[in-house]
Amino acid sequence: MENLVKFVQDEFVTKKEMPQFQSGDTITVYYEIKEGEKTRTQFFKGTVIQRRGTGASETFTIRKMSGTVGVERIFPINLPAIQKIEVNKQGRVRRARIFYFRELTGKKARIQERRR
Repeated sequence: MENLVKFVQDEFVTKKEMPQFQSGDTITVYYEIKEGEKTRTQFFKGTVIQRRGTGASETFTIRKMSGTVGVERIFPINLPAIQKIEVNKQGRVRRARIFYFRELTGKKARIQERRR
């Protein structure tokens, strides 16, 4: 059964070209929003907290601060509405899932940039 699911995902799910990113990176996701007849492009810029899953069911979570409120958004990697992803900064973190980042504020919430 597992092989059948993998076969169907490989054959029928179209994969987009996405840049390499991991947790700790600051990225901008441009995605399309439909409002009635009109469509517009909106972006969400924040820090990647986690990547979860494999293949077609992979998702990633982005967190940004909107004023004093933290906002998180989960995007499926194969979402058709995603137009492009830009990697703004590559962060250096020691964990794959940085949930501790939610409690940090001020200067403690900075992530050290990785040299390229």
